[in-house]
Amino acid sequence: MEHKFLVHHEKDNVGVAVADIEKGEKVKGYYLEAGKWIELEALDNIPLGHKIALQDINKGELVVKYGEIIGEAKENIKKGQHVHVHNIKSRRW
Repeated sequence: MEHKFLVHHEKDNVGVAVADIEKGEKVKGYYLEAGKWIELEALDNIPLGHKIALQDINKGELVVKYGEIIGEAKENIKKGQHVHVHNIKSRRW
């Protein structure tokens, strides 16, 4: 199985899809800095370039990508769910 998402930093709690991911698909991701692999099941369809949750993220918790805080969860997000504007609030504004 080739990787379907990348994790840029060890602190990240989301990965970035490098291909479309289908709901129910068991997907493999690669941690760029650590050089290790992770596998999980996608709970949603996740388009190329969108985020997938690497762990459960509770409402109000921070969402981390590239080792930086990019937003806050607006609702509980389960490991394997699609993470996007529908369930996170950006820290930019």
